[in-house]
Amino acid sequence: MADVASLLGYGAGILITVAYVPQVVRAYRSKSTKDLSKLWLVILVVGDLAWLAYGVALASLPLIASNGVLLVLTAALLAMKLRYG
Repeated sequence: MADVASLLGYGAGILITVAYVPQVVRAYRSKSTKDLSKLWLVILVVGDLAWLAYGVALASLPLIASNGVLLVLTAALLAMKLRYG
C-alpha cells in the first residue's frame, strides 16, 4: 500500500509542479505579471514553505521534492511581480 501512496504522491506532485511552468515562462517572456495578485503569491510562498516543512517533518520525499520545486517557481513569480509589477 505504501508504494501506491508514494506513486500517487509523486504523480500529484509532478502534475501540480508542471502546471506552474507555463505561467512562469509566460511571465518571464512577457515581462508582465499584471494579472497576478501579489497577496496570492505571498500566500502561496508561505503555503509552499509550510508544505515543505511538513514534508521534511514526515521525511516524505514526494512532499519535499514537489513543494521544493513549487517554492522555487512561486518565488520566481513573486520576484517577477515585484520587479515588473
